[in-house]
Parts: sequence; structure tokens; C-alpha cells
Amino acid sequence: MKVRDLMSSAVVTVAPDELASVAARILARYNVGSVPVCDRDGRVHGLLTDRDIVLRCVAAEKEPAKTQVREIMTSRVISAAPDEEAETAARRMAEEQVRRLPVIENGRLAGVLSLGDLSVNGRMAMEASACLTDICRNVRRR
Repeated sequence: MKVRDLMSSAVVTVAPDELASVAARILARYNVGSVPVCDRDGRVHGLLTDRDIVLRCVAAEKEPAKTQVREIMTSRVISAAPDEEAETAARRMAEEQVRRLPVIENGRLAGVLSLGDLSVNGRMAMEASACLTDICRNVRRR
């Protein structure tokens, strides 16, 4: 099974120059814990998580209404390709301790593969379970 078969293609994103306060409202509105940070051409520059906002903005005593996403985002992006085997992507998620992988095709965001996407597919349920177990144990297989 390929990543393309399981990924969510309707993805909410935020621009690097967007304010942290606006990004926080986007996370709340769509009930998600992270969003890819993309430019107008769909190129991924990073990921922004609710944790990034709390630790790198609020706890650092920066003003969310004056802080741009690019200043607090996670710039190291672990990703997958649409034609990659889903099992391989699930292993990468476990190794890298991430619950979501942006799916990048031709340098642009094509979707996101999440643990939820893996778990709802009967053929991938064991991989999703193993991945979540490794993430919760904070174990890296390297």
C-alpha cells in the first residue's frame, strides 16, 4: 500500500510570515495539533505545532500577535513521498518520533500522512500500533 492511498490531501497550512496568534487560532479552529508551513507555491518550510507556540513563543515571553511563524516553527521536516510504501513511512514516523508526515511531491505539499490515517486502514493497523508504541516509549530505532 502506498502513502498516496492513505494520506489526507485536504490539508490546512500556514504561511511563514503569518503571526503566531493567527496560527494558534487556525490550530484551534480546525482542531489540529500541527500545520505545515508553506509558501504560496506550496513549498514546505517547516511545521508549526501547538507545542512550538507554547514553548518558543509564549514561554519565551514573545508576543504571539507580533511573532511570525518562521521564528518559532520546527524547520527540520521529516517527510514522505506519495509513491513510498506506507509501511516504510510508518517506520520513519516511529524512528523520528513523529505522528504526522508531510507528503511532498515535486517539491510541493501533496498531503499529510498521520497515525490516524494508518490506524483506520485494517492492513496498516499493526504498523500504526507499533509506531505509536515506539513514540510513547520515546524509543528510537537507529
